[in-house]
Amino acid sequence: MRREIQLNGGEITILKAIGLSGSAMGGKFLLDRIEEVEAGEFIDTLDGLLAMGYLLATKVNIKTLEDVERTSFRVNPSYAHDLKDALDPNRRREAEKQRRRRRG
Repeated sequence: MRREIQLNGGEITILKAIGLSGSAMGGKFLLDRIEEVEAGEFIDTLDGLLAMGYLLATKVNIKTLEDVERTSFRVNPSYAHDLKDALDPNRRREAEKQRRRRRG
């Protein structure tokens, strides 16, 4: 079943920083990769990705930057394929074109 995922700029930035390979990234490294984002906005966006289930974390409550530093994050493997499509809409269009060609 295909899920249509809509992401905003902050969510895209965080997902690209973590990567979609499924490997975990420490929060300290994530903070180093994310630049010029207000702390509150960053934590709200991160919390939203966790609430939607797109990200998995080793810590349940993430309310401060210190919590982020002590947490490890990774993309939920069940959403990885759909998140790749959401990050690169051209990839989705190419897959749809190929499916149409095979049917016809």
